[in-house]
Amino acid sequence: MHLSERLSEDLKKTLKAGEKDALSVIRMIKAAIKNKEIEKGTPLGDEEINGVLLSLARQRKESIEQFSRANRQDLVEKETRELSIIKSYMPRQLTEEELKVIIEDAIKEIGAGSQKDTGKVMKFVMAKVKGQVDGKLVSKLVKNLLADGS
Repeated sequence: MHLSERLSEDLKKTLKAGEKDALSVIRMIKAAIKNKEIEKGTPLGDEEINGVLLSLARQRKESIEQFSRANRQDLVEKETRELSIIKSYMPRQLTEEELKVIIEDAIKEIGAGSQKDTGKVMKFVMAKVKGQVDGKLVSKLVKNLLADGS
């Protein structure tokens, strides 16, 4: 079953079950996907939908950080619930350790030796891990590993 079909089925289930939180999040996800489809002009595939989900998850994480700093525990809990629902539709995310191994292999394979090669390594790694990790984390780790290797 495609991700868009799964979202539609889950929308019906949550509507019938009266699960307001899940219903709200699924509607938000479907709206974000629809906006991206309008922007692109064609229906999105699962990989592109995963990109939308990754973006929504990143937004929730940033909100959680900001609400935590502002001591707004009620909003932290709301955003955390939303994040867990969004994550349920995403592919398994790589751990930082798994990602480091992939980046180290990419650095060896490309023969990267300095910060100048960051772009090459990023392109290589992102092609392998698309949808399984946040690009900001990849960028940070690539820069750190290339700096350590210099």
